[in-house]
Amino acid sequence: MARFIAFLVLLVPGIMAIAGIKFMRDTLFSRLIAPFPELWMQFAAGFVLLAAGIWFFAGFLLHRDRKRGKVQQRFNK
Repeated sequence: MARFIAFLVLLVPGIMAIAGIKFMRDTLFSRLIAPFPELWMQFAAGFVLLAAGIWFFAGFLLHRDRKRGKVQQRFNK
């Protein structure tokens, strides 16, 4: 059960990052999606979603590796 919960915790940021990539791709092809009034807002929202998803996933991996002692000395607290 714990692995399933960890999977769900990582699934949400993954979906956020995928949505961010989609928003930025649609901006490059000049396809405006409904909730955004301008293309630049769509690109900015996509960038924020992508960055937040990657940031959360990387933080999760760093936290896990710190607990197991598998990081370099400069990444330890």
